[in-house]
Amino acid sequence: MVTISGPTLARDSLVTVFGGSGFIGRYVVRALAARGYRVRVACRRPDLAGFLQPAGNVGQVQLVQANLRYQWSIDRAVEGSDAVVNLVGILAEGGKQTFSAVQARGAGWVAQAAAKAKVPMVQMSAIGAAEASEASYAKTKARGEELVREAVPGAIVLRPSIVFGPEDDFFNRFASMARFSPFLPLIGGGRTRFQPAYVGDIAEAVVQAVEGRMEPGSTWELGGPEVLTFRQCLERMLEEIQRDRRFLTIPFPIASFMGKIMQILPGALLTVDQVEMLKEDNVVSKDAIESGRTFTDLGIRPQGISAILPRYVVRFRKHGQFEANRGL
Repeated sequence: MVTISGPTLARDSLVTVFGGSGFIGRYVVRALAARGYRVRVACRRPDLAGFLQPAGNVGQVQLVQANLRYQWSIDRAVEGSDAVVNLVGILAEGGKQTFSAVQARGAGWVAQAAAKAKVPMVQMSAIGAAEASEASYAKTKARGEELVREAVPGAIVLRPSIVFGPEDDFFNRFASMARFSPFLPLIGGGRTRFQPAYVGDIAEAVVQAVEGRMEPGSTWELGGPEVLTFRQCLERMLEEIQRDRRFLTIPFPIASFMGKIMQILPGALLTVDQVEMLKEDNVVSKDAIESGRTFTDLGIRPQGISAILPRYVVRFRKHGQFEANRGL
């Protein structure tokens, strides 16, 4: 377990969380509130984030409007904060919400605001972030890290593998597809390796970063206890929802062609960028393990999909609604 090496915060300190209404964000907000911090959730649509306020005591969680495309809104959200967490990221571009605007320039502006306020910052990135990547997602995540470190050299960068939990867009999407489709797609043969990390464990790591339990300026890679291929992930999901489906292998060139068409449709079920990212494994690197910057080194025992997945994909089983209600 690591020892506290960074600045510590009083338990009633104000932490501004950009992207706090998102999948990972809601867990981070709850975890911070549970530790006694006041939390300011900065998001584009605070009118749709009211579900977060019960996460803490009256007045403990506040919602403010902010958009990473507008620097003035970022500066306003950071005013009076004692720490800043940036969780904002997108899996597909849409309109003005581009990878470059949100994950690179926007992250840099958040860091500049934190630097002006002279407060610590935590930046959520992703395993695979690399400026040399062919995937715009990975390239802009890396650029975002660079801009953050330029403004706040002591910023903590967290790089998770694929994140799962009740609101995820991975297992839920394929489980839903399995209800109606006789087959599931395996892009590139389903050989890409993942190290699924539970969203609750990610939130705990964010809290530890805020509390100064990580070396300033360090980068941590967060992966769950199992390394599974894309195909193995889907097989485990099918076991839980008790459905038998065939797999259809889609070679990368064909998947890229499909992505070009599908990425312009509402919902963007598949994009060229996502296909590109599937060409590389998404697991904790040897360097992170050897340098002692993983879940284990934080004293966190990560939970695997076998412990969590059955809790939320049960609704996709045959007669799932009956089974779910019977278990209440």
